[in-house]
Amino acid sequence: MERLWVDQYPQEIPANLDYESVPVQNYLTKSAELYENKVAIHFMGKEITYKEVHQSALKFANYLKKIGIEKGDRVAIMLPNTPQSVIGYYGVLYAGGVVVQTNPLYMEREIEYQMKDSGAKVILTLDILFPRVTKVMDNTDLKHVIVTAIKDVLPFPKNLIYPFIQKKQYGIVVKVTPCDKYHLFTDIMSTSSDKPIELEVDFEEDLALLQYTGGTTGFPKGVMLTHKNLVANASMCDAWLYKCKKGEEVILGLLPFFHVYGMTTVLILSVMQGYKMVLLPKFDPETTLKTIDKQKPTLFPGAPTIYIGLLNHPNLRKYNLSSIDSCISGSAPLPVEVQQKFEEVTGGKLVEGYGLTESSPVTHSNFLWDKERVKGSIGVPWPDTESAILSLETGEPLPPNEIGEIAARGPQVMKGYWNRPEETAETVKNGWLLTGDLGYMDEKGYFYVVDRKKDMIIAGGFNIYPREIEEVLYEHSDIQEVVAAGVPDPYRGETVKAYVVLKEGSTLTEEKLDVFARKHLAAYKVPRVYEFRKELPKTAVGKILRRALVEEEKKKFEENEKLV
Repeated sequence: MERLWVDQYPQEIPANLDYESVPVQNYLTKSAELYENKVAIHFMGKEITYKEVHQSALKFANYLKKIGIEKGDRVAIMLPNTPQSVIGYYGVLYAGGVVVQTNPLYMEREIEYQMKDSGAKVILTLDILFPRVTKVMDNTDLKHVIVTAIKDVLPFPKNLIYPFIQKKQYGIVVKVTPCDKYHLFTDIMSTSSDKPIELEVDFEEDLALLQYTGGTTGFPKGVMLTHKNLVANASMCDAWLYKCKKGEEVILGLLPFFHVYGMTTVLILSVMQGYKMVLLPKFDPETTLKTIDKQKPTLFPGAPTIYIGLLNHPNLRKYNLSSIDSCISGSAPLPVEVQQKFEEVTGGKLVEGYGLTESSPVTHSNFLWDKERVKGSIGVPWPDTESAILSLETGEPLPPNEIGEIAARGPQVMKGYWNRPEETAETVKNGWLLTGDLGYMDEKGYFYVVDRKKDMIIAGGFNIYPREIEEVLYEHSDIQEVVAAGVPDPYRGETVKAYVVLKEGSTLTEEKLDVFARKHLAAYKVPRVYEFRKELPKTAVGKILRRALVEEEKKKFEENEKLV
C-alpha cells in the first residue's frame, strides 16, 4: 500500500525506526547509569534522582519476588501520579510481572471487576483507598495489598502537615497494621534488597501491561500490551519530537499514568530519554498554572479539557507559561480555537494526535515543527505505522476523500484482549486494528476523524457527525465546553442535541446560540435542542462521555413513551 504521508515527513523524521529488543525496564537501568544524579521526578517540592528511582524500583521488585510474584503474574497499581506509581511500575516489570493500571477513582464494584478479570495477585494503592480494596479482596485473587501514602514521599515539613490536610479533605485517616497480607511501602523501601534480578524477557511476546479500556461502551477489556508495543510507541514519540534534547527536557506529568496516553508519553518516554518528570496527582487549574510558572516544563502532553480549563482560568495572565515548547493533545478531538489560543498564550506549539488504548496508544499526529498546520486533521501516521480508510460495506481500502473506518497497523498494535479471543478477532484483522472511528484521508496522506462509528447521528436520513457541530460551536466566544449527540426523536429517528458549558459570566441564550449555529451549519445539522450545564461527564483523563449523555436521553425517552 502506498504510504502517501511519508512524503510529508520533515527530513529529521525517518519513515522506519530500529528498535532495541530490550524490555521496558531496561531504560530505567540505562538512565540510572547515564543520569544517576539527575532529577527524574519532582513532586510537591520533593526531588528524586534517577539513581534513587532505580534503587527503589529494585527494592520493590525484590519484595514482590519475596511474597511470591513470578514471571507473568499480574500486579495492580491503583495510584494517582506520584513517585510511588513510577517506582511501582518499574518494580513490577523488574520482577517479571505484568502491570495492571487501575483508576484510583474506582469504587468497590469496579475494583472487584478489574481484579477478577485480570487475576491480579497484588495491588499497590493509597492509604485512603485501602478500605475499598479490602472490601472486595475476598472475592478476587488478591493475596497482598501494599499501602503507601502521599506523605511518604513529601519533604519536611510537608510530610508532617499533609495528614491534617488529608483528614480535612477526605474526612478519614487510615492506619494500616502490617501483617501477612497487608504491607507498607515505607517498610519495603527501608528493608528490601536493591540487588538486580536476572530475568529473561521475550521482547515481542511477553506482556508488560494490561491496560483496561475506559468502558465507555460496555465492560472494560484488558488490552494486552507487550514490551515491544510500548518500546516501539515511545521510540516513535521520541522520533516525532526530534528537536527535544536527550537528558534535558522537563515534562509535565499531569495525564494520569493509569491512562495509556500518560503512561507512554510521560512515564515511559521520560525514563527512556532521561527527562525530568514534574508530577501532579490531579488536575487543578490554579495548581497547574503555578507549577508551570515555577518548574518551567518544556513538554506538556494533555487533553483538550485540560487546555480549555487553563485558558479559561481567571488568573491565567498572572503566570508565565512561556517555557512550554511542545504539546501533543490526545484522548479527544482538539478544537481549532483552543489550539490557536493556547499557542498565543504560551508561544509554544500545540497539535492534535490520535490513537487508542489498543495501539499503545498513538498512531497519528500532526507535525510540531517545520510544517504548515493542516486544519482539522489528526495528522499523518507515525513511523512504521500504516493506516487506511476501509469501506463500511466491503472492508476494502477506499481512495482519498471518501469516508470509511480508520484502520491502523504497526508494531504498537496490541497482542489482543485479555481472555477475549472472539473480540480480539473482531477488532484486529490481518494485523489491521479497526478503530471504530469514521474518517478520510486526503491526497497528501493527512487523516481526518469525522466521528465515532457509534456516535454518528442519522437524522431524517442524513448522516451527521457530532465533531463538525462541536467545532462550529467552539468558535463562539462564550462557550467553554460543548458536546453534540444524537438523541431519540419520534419523527426523525434521531435529532441533534448540544450540551453546553458556558464561560463564567456569560449570558448567552439558546436563541442567540441557535442563530450563530445556523450561520455556519446546514439546516439539518443544526442542534434542535440545547441544554446548558455547569459541567459535563468525563473520564479520568478528561474525555467527555458522550455515551453517558445519550444513555440519559434514551432513559428519558423510554419513560415518556411508557407514560404515553
